[in-house]
Amino acid sequence: MTKQIKLYAPEKCGNQPCCFHDATPEQIKAAAGGCGPGGLGDYLVPDTMWGLSVKRACEIHDWEYKYGKTLQDKINADNNLRDNLVRLIKAQDSWGWLENLRLRRAQTYYEMVKNFGGPSFWKDKSSIYELRESTA
Repeated sequence: MTKQIKLYAPEKCGNQPCCFHDATPEQIKAAAGGCGPGGLGDYLVPDTMWGLSVKRACEIHDWEYKYGKTLQDKINADNNLRDNLVRLIKAQDSWGWLENLRLRRAQTYYEMVKNFGGPSFWKDKSSIYELRESTA
């Protein structure tokens, strides 16, 4: 029996057409690619953590990145990813060592998007830093 796990997705994200939970599968597919950055990166950042699919948490994160507008939106998206990954992991009936491995991987995913996700978040938008530079 599969447990129903509630993942957090904000009701509003910038200029999104609708909130994630109301989006159609087609809208989600157009906005979200899963955990990896695409191409070879998908092998380095899989949608599973030792047999546990975490793709939905990554889709929510991608959605927030696509429609977020501010640095605070990025910070919130990254924190939501970590929290949703932990929800998925804690909902499993797994051995302590397996849960610990998954939690470490979740922390790694969080650290990577926190520290290196800026270019993905700011793609096709102007960051506050770019706006400051252009008006100085």
